[in-house]
Amino acid sequence: NSKFSDISKVLKGSAVRELLKYAEKPDVISFGGGMPNPLSFPIKDIEDIVQYIFENYGTKALQYGSTEGVEELRDLISKRLKSKYNINSKKENIIMLNGSQSGLYMVSKIFLNRKDYLISEAPTYVGAIAAFNAQDPSWLAIDLKNDGMDLIQLEDKIKMAIAQGKSPKFIYVIPTFQNPAGLTWSISKRKELIDIAKKYDLIIFEDDPYSEIRFSGDLVPPIKYFDDDERVIYMGTFSKVLSPGIRLGYILANTEILRKIALLKQGVDLCTNVLSQYMAIEYLKRGIIDKQVPKIVDLYRRKRDIMLDALEKYMPKGTTWTRPNGGMFLWVTADGKVDTEKLLEKALDKKVAYVVGSAFYPDGRGKNSMRLNFTYSKDDDIVEGIKRLGNAIKEEIS
Repeated sequence: NSKFSDISKVLKGSAVRELLKYAEKPDVISFGGGMPNPLSFPIKDIEDIVQYIFENYGTKALQYGSTEGVEELRDLISKRLKSKYNINSKKENIIMLNGSQSGLYMVSKIFLNRKDYLISEAPTYVGAIAAFNAQDPSWLAIDLKNDGMDLIQLEDKIKMAIAQGKSPKFIYVIPTFQNPAGLTWSISKRKELIDIAKKYDLIIFEDDPYSEIRFSGDLVPPIKYFDDDERVIYMGTFSKVLSPGIRLGYILANTEILRKIALLKQGVDLCTNVLSQYMAIEYLKRGIIDKQVPKIVDLYRRKRDIMLDALEKYMPKGTTWTRPNGGMFLWVTADGKVDTEKLLEKALDKKVAYVVGSAFYPDGRGKNSMRLNFTYSKDDDIVEGIKRLGNAIKEEIS
């Protein structure tokens, strides 16, 4: 239809959203969604908090707020980033978001013109692919190794882009418990990425939804921690440590970038959900987050272990998978002959669902891989679901 904009013509549906339709059938065991487990929601605490908010500042919580967000919350987040990761930030450098998905969209909107280069990991988060593709960019997708991006490949691609007179606009990474692969970048690669970004004067966009959800190993500081000249845009969220339904995230960035985001945000959604912000203030102020997160970690660690054991037991030879130290996902790579898009039909017949690997590659690679979410399903369903999936793969191979 000629009435639609050029941009609207490049929009495509998300594989995950499509899949959720199947996954909602009651008898399908779904490893497809990226949903936190409802047992992780601090419902009683939120009830108390909401009552307290309405008794003490109900009119404020129900009113429009500033575009940047409630000052007290931005200050609390800034202090938490300092105490947890030793990141020096000021509340003035933080802007609140209606979920970090809107942050992905707005950051791409302020940097990308059509066909501009942007760099990401391969595979990368399907929601980022959807958000960035609305700008119709050119992707430079860099292979992931076990300890992070292949930095030699990264530098080659940067040089190639610069030789064309088109310096990449930013490097988008999820360095901790990466979605979809579950991998974590080493400290040395984090530092090296900063060095590369300095050398070519590039911006790093660090998406960090999972780092609080660590099951084992020492804390690895965010890339932002190594950022001494404000070239890292750092994005966090309350979706995994409180609940995704409150739609609350934030960006920490330099003044110039933040000003652009604020101006765009005025056109996108005016301000971030004010009631949610007050809920988060109390959640942080009362220290409930530090009681709740260990419970979430224990729950998810158990579920990860159950899934890893089941994979060991039911997957055919030649199948490999990642062993994440945290987060919500692991990445399964089947025998090269298996096409997980075709396999999905067989899997759904067996009443089990996953997300096809190709959804996480901007260039549609990853045909023999899949992302599995281990946090949402019941314990017994994890075992049964992996068994069904193993059978589907075995049939496909034979």
